[in-house]
Amino acid sequence: MKPLQIGGIEDHVHLLLGAPAVLAPAKIIQLVKGGSSAWIHQTFPQMKGFGWQDGYGAFTVSKSSIPSLIEYIQRQREHHRTKSFQEEYRELLKRHGIEFDEDYLWG
Repeated sequence: MKPLQIGGIEDHVHLLLGAPAVLAPAKIIQLVKGGSSAWIHQTFPQMKGFGWQDGYGAFTVSKSSIPSLIEYIQRQREHHRTKSFQEEYRELLKRHGIEFDEDYLWG
């Protein structure tokens, strides 16, 4: 995998990754969460209680979208002054016809 842009704010993180098509999204998330959790616990012993949430959202994007996504990730704090992550995520799911149950969306 190749990280193209990583960023976020207090309640979420965005990872724009280049990954081989044969690598399932669930495996990508397992590797990212597992590796980063181990690094955080080893590097910052005072954060022994750190843990990722159970869920995640993963979306494929076209190469032509990469520059605008990089800019979007870099501007998270500014962007979420006007729209919460939860509002934006619901809109994204609806726009792409992805059914969801609000009771299970935020765990």
